[in-house]
Amino acid sequence: MKKPTIQVIYNNSCSICRFEINHYKKQNTDTIQYFDLHQDLPVKLDSIDKSKLIRKLHVCEGDKVYVGVDAFKLIWSKIDRYKFLAKLLDYKVIYFFATYLYEAMAFFLYLKNRKQINE
Repeated sequence: MKKPTIQVIYNNSCSICRFEINHYKKQNTDTIQYFDLHQDLPVKLDSIDKSKLIRKLHVCEGDKVYVGVDAFKLIWSKIDRYKFLAKLLDYKVIYFFATYLYEAMAFFLYLKNRKQINE
């Protein structure tokens, strides 16, 4: 078994987030490690406000933290079935639209889940 190369921090209390991450877990479990933001987090994320973690997906690789579309791109690059999506995001126009689509969806999910900030 390979050592995990990235760490995904997601909101397991959000049904949409949980559904998507559970799908990824079935695709590739040996290079990706998953953390529910309501549980113990990697030390490098202890200083990030919980509202930011609830607002957007975060992925750690080494000392770098990727957020939002960049986090998805990194996840997809590690899953054979979705590498083409990561490559699509290399095109500026696709990255631009994906970012705005993600921001809109993340905003509405945040509104749905913001009560969890103080939990």
